[in-house]
Amino acid sequence: MEEKKDEQLMNEQAQSAPEAAENTAPAEPVLSPEEQLKAELAEQNDKFLRLYAEFDNFKRRTAKERIELIKTAGAEVLGSMLSVLDDFDRAQKSIMEATDTNAVKEGLNLVHHKLKTTLSAQGLKEMESSIGKTFDTDFHEAVTNIPAPSEDLKGKVIDELEKGYMLNDKVIRFAKVVVGS
Repeated sequence: MEEKKDEQLMNEQAQSAPEAAENTAPAEPVLSPEEQLKAELAEQNDKFLRLYAEFDNFKRRTAKERIELIKTAGAEVLGSMLSVLDDFDRAQKSIMEATDTNAVKEGLNLVHHKLKTTLSAQGLKEMESSIGKTFDTDFHEAVTNIPAPSEDLKGKVIDELEKGYMLNDKVIRFAKVVVGS
């Protein structure tokens, strides 16, 4: 009886041995440290190339957007100036037919005021008159130096030939001035 049990136990072990062999996956080949480093280097190189390609695409896209922005940057300002241009066209037409110069002057003053209002709405500011103020290269461009009429006007603005303008607190045209020396 014990022999039967032993035989039966041996048969069960023999049957379960192939099943155990099937359940165990073949072990991955063990890589040498050199091969592991090569695989890691290849992986890092692939990541680098992908990141470089993404960055290159980003640079191209932003350059294209910048070019488009530059091309259309003045569109808003020019669009707002069209109504002023229309007013000038009407004023020019009325000048040819006008007999009353006061009406023409008043019309031109209105168009001038509209032009200044439109430009200030776009962020353009006229610089204050610089006459009598100390010459400042951040806001002034000296056209010439003349002898100062008095000692207290040395290094100061004596005359302003052209007004200076700022766009959103950045100088876009320096005031052209005469400085006393």
